[in-house]
Amino acid sequence: MSMPFYVAPEQQMKDKADYARKGIARGRSAVVLQYEGGILMVADNMSRTLHKISELYDRIGFAAVGRYPEFENLRLMGVRFADVRGYQYDRRDVSGRQLANIYAQTLGTVFSESLKPWEVEIVVAEVGDTADDDEIYRITFDGSIVDEQGFVAVGGSSEHVSTQLKDRFAADAPLSAALNAATRALARENGEERELEASNLEVAILERSRQHRKFRRIQGRRLTALIEEGKAGGTVAAGGDGTEDEADE
Repeated sequence: MSMPFYVAPEQQMKDKADYARKGIARGRSAVVLQYEGGILMVADNMSRTLHKISELYDRIGFAAVGRYPEFENLRLMGVRFADVRGYQYDRRDVSGRQLANIYAQTLGTVFSESLKPWEVEIVVAEVGDTADDDEIYRITFDGSIVDEQGFVAVGGSSEHVSTQLKDRFAADAPLSAALNAATRALARENGEERELEASNLEVAILERSRQHRKFRRIQGRRLTALIEEGKAGGTVAAGGDGTEDEADE
């Protein structure tokens, strides 16, 4: 008579966590950090169509790493929640904290109840009226939520990227300097030095001084100019050619 196969709950959770971590580690990292004008979001992403960085609502941005279909489901869920709540109540009633909590609950439920956990790690960032009001939340595959201060790295070898970023981070840095700090940290992922060009990067900002919707993508000539200014140690304004307003549907 064969004995039933038994796996202790602790072992099941450990196996699922290991599975999720390995899946996330296969992808490139992303960083989110404060700069003098708001919050900067940078992802190592060569795709022009599959976004790792998106707008969730007026003041709120979303950055993710891992399996694209899974974090795209989360993005859409967040957009729908924000739209409905903003419509039923007031646009100011939609907060990054609410969205982070919903993501944490969703990921926690999937992790505990599903056979396969979602291989995702996400950041919800909300730009405030002042730097002290900015909020950056990291949500991991098991639903853990961390209120980060100043900056955060997710995915790939996030610990290594975070260490690199810590040495270069300044909350009041101009945009070009903040972008330079972010790209240099991402370029040293896994301990290897790589050259990250504009074509490797997906970049967006939550711009504090902007009216209503704060999210804007930075690409094209403006991104190239910012990268060059950062390398030269100078500064450049965030607007101009190549900076696009974008609402993700």
